[in-house]
Amino acid sequence: MFGLGMQELVIVFLIVFVLFGATKLPQIGKGMGEAIRNFKKAISGINDEVSAITKKGDEKINSEV
Repeated sequence: MFGLGMQELVIVFLIVFVLFGATKLPQIGKGMGEAIRNFKKAISGINDEVSAITKKGDEKINSEV
C-alpha cells in the first residue's frame, strides 16, 4: 500500500493524533467516510449513465439493421 510498512503507518497515525488530538479524530474519520461514500455514489451514477447511453446506442444500431 503506497510502499508504507507498518512502522511508517504507526508513525503517521501518531503524528495525526498529536496534531488533531483525540477529540477531532472521530470527526475527521466521519468526514472522510462521508466523502468516500459520496465519491462512490457519484461513480455509480456515472456508470449507470454510461450503461444507459451504451444500451440506447446498441438499440439504435440493432433497429437500423
